Amino acid sequence: MIRIGSGWDIHPMIENRRLLLGGVEIPHHLGEAGHSDADVLLHALIDALLGSLALGDIGTYFPSEDDKWLDISSKYLLKETLKLIAGYKIGNIDCTVILQEPKLKAHISKIRASIASLCNISVEKVSVKAKTADNLLGQVGEGRAVIAQASVLLFAD
Repeated sequence: MIRIGSGWDIHPMIENRRLLLGGVEIPHHLGEAGHSDADVLLHALIDALLGSLALGDIGTYFPSEDDKWLDISSKYLLKETLKLIAGYKIGNIDCTVILQEPKLKAHISKIRASIASLCNISVEKVSVKAKTADNLLGQVGEGRAVIAQASVLLFAD
């Protein structure tokens, strides 16, 4: 059996927070606001994984109203999500980050390797693309927010 999932997330960018994308800290003067460590890319991937099996979304398992998840690592949330999809193998992951700045080209290979390692798959199965909003899309184009999208293909074990 084959299953496909897609995920999407957006976080505002604020001072005094780290910018985390796919488990990699990216040097920048702004970071993502959120209840957890706010790694928007891992959050989109979690939603894609859960959605592929109709298991709900990230808030179903890790609600922001629960202080248990306050400042928790999104890497941990992804590892817990992977337990929920036991019985399936990841065929591939395709992600897009939409961020006005900083430019991500120099970080893409590190982000791909991080996601591959976290998901226990080869890096060849992980695609990460970076786009800007060309100064459009409101807060994203103004550099005050970041969007991530993820798609996954799962195969039954």
